Amino acid sequence: MRDQIKEVVASALESCMENGELPAGRVPEIQVSLPKHEKHGDFAINTAMILASRLKMAPRAIAEILKRRLEDEPLFESVEVAGPGFINFFIRPRWWRQALVDMVEAGHDFARSDTGKGQRVLIEFVSANPTGPLHVGHGRGAAVGDSLARIMRAAGYEVETEYYINNVGNQMRILGSSVYLRYLEHFGRSVEFPSDHYQGGYIEDIARDFADKYGDAYVDTPVEECVEKFTSHAVEIISAGIRGDLERFRVSFDNWFSERTLHDSGMVDETIKILEDKGLVYEKDGALWFRSSGFGDEKDRVVRRANGILTYFAADMAYHRQKLQRGFDMLVDIWGADHHGYIPRVKAVIEALGHDRDKLRVLLVQLVNLLEKGKVRQMSTRAGEFVLLGEVLDDVGTDAARFMFLTRKCDSHLDFDLDLARSRSQDNPVYYVQYAHARLCSVFRNAESLGMDPVEADRVNVSLLTAPEELKLMKMLSEFPVVVGQAAEALEPHRVSYYLTDLASMLHSYYTRYRFIEDDVDLSRARLLLARAMRNVFAAGLDLLGVSAPERM
Repeated sequence: MRDQIKEVVASALESCMENGELPAGRVPEIQVSLPKHEKHGDFAINTAMILASRLKMAPRAIAEILKRRLEDEPLFESVEVAGPGFINFFIRPRWWRQALVDMVEAGHDFARSDTGKGQRVLIEFVSANPTGPLHVGHGRGAAVGDSLARIMRAAGYEVETEYYINNVGNQMRILGSSVYLRYLEHFGRSVEFPSDHYQGGYIEDIARDFADKYGDAYVDTPVEECVEKFTSHAVEIISAGIRGDLERFRVSFDNWFSERTLHDSGMVDETIKILEDKGLVYEKDGALWFRSSGFGDEKDRVVRRANGILTYFAADMAYHRQKLQRGFDMLVDIWGADHHGYIPRVKAVIEALGHDRDKLRVLLVQLVNLLEKGKVRQMSTRAGEFVLLGEVLDDVGTDAARFMFLTRKCDSHLDFDLDLARSRSQDNPVYYVQYAHARLCSVFRNAESLGMDPVEADRVNVSLLTAPEELKLMKMLSEFPVVVGQAAEALEPHRVSYYLTDLASMLHSYYTRYRFIEDDVDLSRARLLLARAMRNVFAAGLDLLGVSAPERM
């Protein structure tokens, strides 16, 4: 519908310019939006205001000329000029009905668009260090990243997803040392456990597993000689747990990228050398520094310390260079909100390496508060201060967890109400939307039991759909691919959950006033066509969020 309006307005503008009603010039991109109030029509454009300065005319005068040209278009019931020069369009009901037929014939492909025009996108998310299990914060990032990938694919982007495994550096040595010390305790040795070591009970479990496998063979071995073995054993177990949680959470990755490969291949040193040759790396106080302040960062950053140890930032420089070498048009990184200060330095590297810094888009995921009985819940956890993702999945299930994580923009704090997520009520947002799909499935089971065979969409008399609520539903349904495209462009998957919630509200309201199956067979078939379109949209929308669409509840 929006595309049709754009074509009609562009054609009208060209005619007005050719006939001298408006000064000749280039036709601008037509921006079609939804008015804030229903009384202002179905769609609106601000084209007259965009043209005003160029044509040296008052925007309302331009709008009035365009209005006269557009009033005879069969698409429009009426055209109005409003405010400083908006043009509001009221669409003829028959076009909404035809749109309903088209969307049913398109099926699940109705959600698809070419918004992304085949742009190659790499979305890197979760990327939790293999030093412990995934916590609830990782879960929110996982839901955002996976749903965004699904939405962007539907919107015509070519998407790959990636998990970056931070398996190099001091954190790995501390992990191995933590397991080693618990291993000694397992065999009755008295140890002093440093405060900077990993405290969670899962470390004791890994130590017991190591003892079961190797016995007391390493009890008298100095930690320096065996820490790598303990680290390797811990990473293997923790990584398996992470992959298991993600699989259970319906999150999959196209690539698992090991940080170690950057070091082993010489990519880190090579990246530093490239920047050094550009005069962008210098030595000071025995350390190597990157001139990130020259590219918008607040200060320069150390890449190699005076003791010769590379910083984590050095590996991140090489990693983003490696991403760019793979030819992606856009890099989307999803980080915890505490990484806000990291954005300028990574963008600085991208620019320093000769690329557009805006190729990198970073989403920051804010903290999650788990609420129970109105209070923040202190769940028992095997990982110290963090609540494990697995615990939440055990409690409320994958569907509720994923949907709840996507009920707000990811950079906003989220209060996750466990009581609400467990409930089977209309107050539970995921239940509310899933029940809408199940309710529609029930309608079709009822129709089948009454012997109402489905007919082709183009054979249904859709002119019988005359109720105001039916027209509103058709308008709402026609917006679905637009919402998906906008969610992809804005990198905001929560827009889909908002849309589905609003659509569910409209369905439930309609269901209380009207029957899908009436004595009038033709009317019933028309309403069942409307139900088919809604069912398709709910199923497709829930799938984009990684949430199931049950047929019975």
